[in-house]
Amino acid sequence: MAENRSKEHLRTITRALESGALGQVRHLLNSLPAADVAHLLESSPPRERNFLWQLLGTEQGSEVLQYLGEEVRGDFLKDLSTDELVSLVEDLDTDDLADLLQELPEQVTQQVLAGLDEQNRQVLETVLSYPEDTAGGLMNTDVVSVRPEITLGVVQRYVRFRGELPAMTDNLLVANRKNQFVGILPLTRILMFDAGTTVREAMITEVEPIPATMKDTEVAKIFERRDLVSAPVVDDEGVLLGRITIDDVVDVILEEADHSLLSMAGLDEDEDTFGSVWHTLRHRSVWLGINLLTAFAASAVIGLFQGTIDQIVALAVLMPIVASMGGIAGSQTLTLVIRAMALGQVKEGNTRYLLAKELSVGALNGLMWATVVGLTATVWFSDFRIGGIIAVAMVINLFIAAGAGAMLPMVLKRYGIDPALAGGVVLTTITDVVGFFAFLGLATVLLVTTL
Repeated sequence: MAENRSKEHLRTITRALESGALGQVRHLLNSLPAADVAHLLESSPPRERNFLWQLLGTEQGSEVLQYLGEEVRGDFLKDLSTDELVSLVEDLDTDDLADLLQELPEQVTQQVLAGLDEQNRQVLETVLSYPEDTAGGLMNTDVVSVRPEITLGVVQRYVRFRGELPAMTDNLLVANRKNQFVGILPLTRILMFDAGTTVREAMITEVEPIPATMKDTEVAKIFERRDLVSAPVVDDEGVLLGRITIDDVVDVILEEADHSLLSMAGLDEDEDTFGSVWHTLRHRSVWLGINLLTAFAASAVIGLFQGTIDQIVALAVLMPIVASMGGIAGSQTLTLVIRAMALGQVKEGNTRYLLAKELSVGALNGLMWATVVGLTATVWFSDFRIGGIIAVAMVINLFIAAGAGAMLPMVLKRYGIDPALAGGVVLTTITDVVGFFAFLGLATVLLVTTL
């Protein structure tokens, strides 16, 4: 019901913008959740987007910022003065503020820090000391912790006195006098256990806290495997620093999915769909240039056999089939392995089995489809030699494609290269070169030399 109401508001705002009803647009914007306003801004062309942003008040703009993509947010922030930036971000929660400050000029960061009280400044500096893509950069410092020696009756009075618990609180965190994490106290146990029971008796100690230096993608895997709503974050000494909640992990999962999908096309996951033509052109031209170089490599292989193609025109008709089948087969393996690596399933002990399995699938697929294509080519050109050559070339290319698709992600990752970004281009080059070389090379040896 709430989702349908938000969609209706978005449609009404769009109609009001088209009719120029400024007051109605401002009223409707103020009635929408911040996340929906951010969605509307990202779904609008630049002119309408800037107009809508100007209609937002400072408080609402501050909330909307944390839901915007990095590129869109940067476009809004770059035009603000230092004082405007400070007033816009200073009231954010610590974790959201830390995320934003890493994108702002050093001058703004220092001014925001100077405006905080000593306790909040120390908390924010702790979060900022960790990279954005780690548990420390992801965590929220708004933590409710209790000592193990107090009773549940005291905890109940403390919770009532506090009045409100932070969002996504399913447990209270238990820490000793040195603030070292020792366990969790589920809210259900506070309600169900006797008030005279101590926290030490009621708490759960079989909980592994998340190190602040752990990568955010590893954190997401832990949440998925353990079905967590929240988890404590500690430093190297076991000192409780904060907690990570499921809403932050969902953001990591979505960002990782966007990254994997768009990187295969050479795009940035933060790219603005409605950005300017020149901005988009600058981002995409580089990748097209890289792809052009690989295309020249494949063309160079074809050039080596120009004489063969001139004598037997049928080869020019058939050779795209060999390259295309190898590319598809390799892409299937590449995608599967990249996904398995993202899920942490590929380990040093199982790579040999994975490679053997994919090579076997590649060889069997090659034999099956080589038979089909070989028979088709034989009937088409009335020459069993051409059918046999394309069949052998296809077996070779699908076998190599499977091996390359399995090994490339691991090799690229070992050298610090993102497999999702570079894997597709490298794989396409390999399958094109191998396919053309096998097909045209065999034709040169078996056909041209006998003419």
